[in-house]
This record gives sequence, C-alpha cells and structure tokens, in this order.
Amino acid sequence: QVQLVESGGGSVQPGGSLRLSCVASGNIYNKCMGWFRQALGKEREGVARIHTALAMPFVADSVKERFTISRDNAKNTVYLQMNSLKPEDSAMYYCAAGRGSDGCAARNTASDFDLWGQGTRVTVAA
Repeated sequence: QVQLVESGGGSVQPGGSLRLSCVASGNIYNKCMGWFRQALGKEREGVARIHTALAMPFVADSVKERFTISRDNAKNTVYLQMNSLKPEDSAMYYCAAGRGSDGCAARNTASDFDLWGQGTRVTVAA
C-alpha cells in the first residue's frame, strides 16, 4: 500500500510563501494527485490537482493566481507552491491520490480520491 507524506507546512506572515511536498512511498505515475485543505469548522476543499502522466494542472479559482502545482515523477513527489499567502489560506493541507488512472479534469471533490496523507498545517498570521 502506497503511503503519502506531506511536509513543508508552517507559520508564515501574510504575503509570504511556502512550498508543500507530498512524497509517495511507491509509484504514483499515471495517477491524478490532488491537494486539499480543511480549515477549522469548514469542509475539505480542493486546491489543486495534476495528473502525473498527463501533467495538466487544475487550480481552484480562489488560489489560481497564487498557487502552483507540479510533480517530479522521478521522486514520486507532488508539490504545491503557495505565494502571497493570506490568513484565509490557513488550514490543514492534505495530499491525495485519485482512484485508478483516469485524468484529473472531472475529479474536483474529495470523494474522487481514495488515498490520503496525514496533512501538514499552514498558518498565515501577522
């Protein structure tokens, strides 16, 4: 069973940047990989996703100008670069792998993903 481990979270001031990493313990080639976040008292929401073979990224409109998703297949790693962070970006960020090998276009909810990491916390505050 492949495991996903997130890292890179932390505390940062508004306007700052963080890069989250999601390292898989096994091969994630030809998988849709996603980043989700969940703030306290709120539902989990999709932030970005990318297919490791097709490479086409999808980024939520709320963060599109500030967040970038990428992958390094040689390292079985997916990244989320977050710039110009705002307090409302504070949340637990989760990495997830989609079911099967289908593309990411229609996978925009948590139920489309069946393998999850433990999360890494991001706090944006002055």
